[in-house]
Amino acid sequence: METIDLKFMKEAIASAQEGLQKLAGGPFGAVIVKDQRIIARGYNRVLLDRDPTAHAEIVAIRAACNHLHDFQLHDCDLYTTCEPCPMCMGAIYWARPRRVIFACTREDAAKIAFDDAFIYEEIQKPLSERRIPMFSMGREEALKLFQQWEQMENKIRY
Repeated sequence: METIDLKFMKEAIASAQEGLQKLAGGPFGAVIVKDQRIIARGYNRVLLDRDPTAHAEIVAIRAACNHLHDFQLHDCDLYTTCEPCPMCMGAIYWARPRRVIFACTREDAAKIAFDDAFIYEEIQKPLSERRIPMFSMGREEALKLFQQWEQMENKIRY
């Protein structure tokens, strides 16, 4: 007997298949489920949209948040065809779903040239040693924005 999780994983796989047929990007798909209903779908659209952030999970998160009229995915489950990359992990943690269920591992993805290991390594390096030069400037002026935010009474924390 098919479990409900397997049913939704098959839907994520179907989303990935749709993206592959459209030559939209890699073999990645995702669905977001709330109350045992799919509220959003996504597939990798990096090539189709010319957007390096258009990974399946992010596409689905954007659609689900729009559907829910909220910036968080309370009581939602995210099903994805692969262990999320560092960018998607960040988005997932900010969106705060209840669970993430994935099929393939990051090692499986690396075997087909979707290797995120270098990003995990880069994050650990000092700024001066990263592949893309990174440095800080304008901090004093930008800190004024932080102070303004801190003093706002009507802010919405997230």
